[in-house]
Amino acid sequence: MREFGKFGPLIGAIDEGTSNVKFLVFAANTSEVLTYHQITLNRFSPQEGWIEQDALEILNAVLECIEGIFKLQVTVDNLKKLDINPEDVVGIGITNQRETTIVWNSVTGEPLYSAISWSDVRTSKIVDELIKTKGAQCVSAVTQTSGLPLSTYFSSVKLRWLLQNVDILKKAVAAGECMAGTVDAWLIWNLTGGCNGGVHATDVTNASRTQLMSLRSLQWDMRLLRFFEIPLQILPKIKSSSEIYGYISIGSFLGTPIAGCLGDQQAALIGQNCVRFGQAKCTFGTGCFLLYNTGESIVHSQNGLLTTVAYQLGPNAPPTYALEGSVAVAGDTLQWLQNGMEILNDVGDSEMQAAEVTEDEEFNLCFVPAFNGLYSPYWKKDARGIICGLSSRTRGAHLIRAALEAICQQTRAVCEAMATDSAPLRRLLADGGSAQNSLLMQMQADVIGIPVVRPLMMESTALGAAIAAGKALGVWASTTPSPPSDTFLPTVSSEEREIRRMRWEKALNRCMGWTSDKPDLHKIEPDEVDHTTAVLPPGLFFLGTALLVVIADKFKII
Repeated sequence: MREFGKFGPLIGAIDEGTSNVKFLVFAANTSEVLTYHQITLNRFSPQEGWIEQDALEILNAVLECIEGIFKLQVTVDNLKKLDINPEDVVGIGITNQRETTIVWNSVTGEPLYSAISWSDVRTSKIVDELIKTKGAQCVSAVTQTSGLPLSTYFSSVKLRWLLQNVDILKKAVAAGECMAGTVDAWLIWNLTGGCNGGVHATDVTNASRTQLMSLRSLQWDMRLLRFFEIPLQILPKIKSSSEIYGYISIGSFLGTPIAGCLGDQQAALIGQNCVRFGQAKCTFGTGCFLLYNTGESIVHSQNGLLTTVAYQLGPNAPPTYALEGSVAVAGDTLQWLQNGMEILNDVGDSEMQAAEVTEDEEFNLCFVPAFNGLYSPYWKKDARGIICGLSSRTRGAHLIRAALEAICQQTRAVCEAMATDSAPLRRLLADGGSAQNSLLMQMQADVIGIPVVRPLMMESTALGAAIAAGKALGVWASTTPSPPSDTFLPTVSSEEREIRRMRWEKALNRCMGWTSDKPDLHKIEPDEVDHTTAVLPPGLFFLGTALLVVIADKFKII
């Protein structure tokens, strides 16, 4: 048997998120993070509602994090400083932002278009078209088969848009040189050889987010492919979440197997040890995603939730399913306050500044950050952001606190939908970048009325990918103990909680139908109009409006 160093066998984890890329090294025996490196990713918006990323930037960031292709030698050097032999890394797991869609040329390896982000809404007209032309029965069948409603969110309509609008892609398909997939497929293909024999594969969790896979067969469904007019030959092979996909073909980890792959939210479910029926976790990141383990049962929501594959830990293992509630804008709200409104110098300052709003201070501000519509449980692509309750006493700290409460209230709505579909949660496990904000966690406990539990080791997503890879290679323990954690208990009365909910939903009602040709005015009677409401027009391109410019100028000097 092979001998390892003092930390035993090691597992690397590539964590490719919407905002950044990380590479972490875990000790398989203890789940301890030994070293990591992180690089920020860019997003750009060539048109309103379009959100793209550079596929090559994503790939290069992954390579740089692993080894330092720009002479940084980050992770490998860190391992040597810790007296760790990089050869002790026996496998690598991948976890990634889901739904984001990439197409590339199989001969040249070049992307045929930018990566279209999961939050991109350019496909809104395609969704409307499909609903209108295919009919309700057909649309319902899509949801029953895939677990997902027709929405701009999923890869299916993004691929359809690409096939309809990108000429170079059409030529590549005709020539048999087109490959397509989510970010995991792009990374696996490149890391295992690319044009020189790279493996074109994805896992069941990522495939379940394309809206092209049958939840029961765990294979691409021909009826779904015909519905969206997607050619089968451009798609990757679907594998389980825990098996050897291929071997790293470059760098210091040459020959190391890629042995695990999961979408980021499913990886966090495993990393939080939610492996039994009824356990749930919520990841507070760019968006906010709550997954509820439903075991081997496929549960179709009646309350706006998604049905998805949670994981399949081995090609012969049965799949585990989950109900999911997806919130489009969570941490991105704070990013907008920093970059768009310049109220925050740094997202990390949000906790301190929001805490300036004292408990005895009257606080009636509501902020619904529906920048590009609403996801679970509303599914309103025509909703747009709104701020209600502005007064002459409104300060920047008020808006920051309202942004935090927006995250909590959206999560509450998902929790309530989950309780109706399955059973009420007894506690909520939290992870993700925004979960480091203790004030946010306390507010979340107050808003939902149950304990919020946050692990002290915050890298749950990467840990889940490492566990999947370690289990495939037989080096990870059969059971993973729950990590040490902080617990936030509710501190407000049920009456106060209800007042906050009603105020939030009043603001929520007013943001609906903003992009429709005929505004849905019946929801607001003339005598109910609140003249302190500022409505945010579509997307993030409303900063030129006079009212908000004045507000921004006011906040900058606070």
